[in-house]
Amino acid sequence: MTATMTDAPPPVAPKAGAGNQRSGRSFGQILMIVAGALLLVAAVRVITGADQLDSAGQISAALGLAVPIGLAGLAGLWSERSGVVNIGLEGMMILGTFGAGWIGWQSSPWLGLLCGIGFGVLGGLVHAVATITFGVDHIVSGVAINLLALGATQYLAKLFFADGDAAEAGGNPKQSPPADTLPHVTVPGLSDGLASLEKHHWFLVSDLAGILGGLVTNLSVVTILAVVLFVGSWWLLWRTPFGLRLRSCGENPVAAESLGVNVYTYKYAAVAVSGGLAGLGGAFLALVTSHTYLEGQTGGRGYIGLAAMIFGNWRPGGLAMGAGLFGFSDALQLRNGGETVHALLLLLVVLLAALAGWKLYRKALWQGVISAVMAALVLVWYLLTDEVPSDFVGATPYVVTLLVLSLSAQRLRMPKADGLRYRKGQGK
Repeated sequence: MTATMTDAPPPVAPKAGAGNQRSGRSFGQILMIVAGALLLVAAVRVITGADQLDSAGQISAALGLAVPIGLAGLAGLWSERSGVVNIGLEGMMILGTFGAGWIGWQSSPWLGLLCGIGFGVLGGLVHAVATITFGVDHIVSGVAINLLALGATQYLAKLFFADGDAAEAGGNPKQSPPADTLPHVTVPGLSDGLASLEKHHWFLVSDLAGILGGLVTNLSVVTILAVVLFVGSWWLLWRTPFGLRLRSCGENPVAAESLGVNVYTYKYAAVAVSGGLAGLGGAFLALVTSHTYLEGQTGGRGYIGLAAMIFGNWRPGGLAMGAGLFGFSDALQLRNGGETVHALLLLLVVLLAALAGWKLYRKALWQGVISAVMAALVLVWYLLTDEVPSDFVGATPYVVTLLVLSLSAQRLRMPKADGLRYRKGQGK
């Protein structure tokens, strides 16, 4: 007797690893890229004499500037991997800065950190209700959250910080009273030894010592937490059944639902986590960077985080590289000014020349010629000047971000159902 459709077992959600195709670069390729980048930076440092290019102080400052951008990008990654575009990251970061500053000065910075995360989750849930339940356009909802968060925090700051105990402690309508400092970690012995090696300015050895020294000296506990979150997100999203189901919601929610996945639940969870991560990025700015809530202190980092996420091709490793690149260029212009930024021009010449050679090798004639011409122009600029004008120095991180995004745009692939409206029951 043949089996009927009612006799067939119900479909089950896919298991982790099923149908997985290997993508991205191998670990060996990544090591070769890192080693090549280190050799290139070391050579530029020796040629230009810009010893601050990869000093421990420079790396430490770059790390501090990269963390909130990286957390915002990681927040966007969680949301968009589930199929929800989250332009509202900037607003969720603003909510996180206010929550951290509000509770941080009254109790402890640890509670402030949790409150910042909680405020971000609240913003994420509002975005989830609008986009997932009511089907509002994702961009419209995100922009609305940015505007609402900015207006709400400005009002609440005037309400809570302008008078009373807050005003006596140093608060005003645009900032909260200062909060206590969160702990910092320095590896004893190793930090001093690396600093001693760095002072010799040896080729490659001192460069490596400066980079490692910046990673083990005066490191905030929130920075360590951010690293753990990056590794944990990679493992959870790419190595567990939960992550496979969540990513399937961003690729094909109808097929995921037909296999028993509760798409709404996974989307809500992802957007809530996204809000919490953005709130943590805002709390970092309020409690680690400045120890106080300041109006406008996010400075567009939510949008920059989205750019870093796109540069990273919606994957944690590439996102971390994008955030680190922006943090490095931002720290370079803040700490060292035009002379050290001038050294970046030589680095840019080498990269553009390498890109031109690669494009010509791949028979992309026009792209190769344009890259070669740009390399020649930048080389002339480098040879005829001693430092970069101050107006351009301030724009360095944004120029670097735009340049990298333009060069990496051809290999990007967003989740297929990202930003598309989904209604429950479509897969039945």
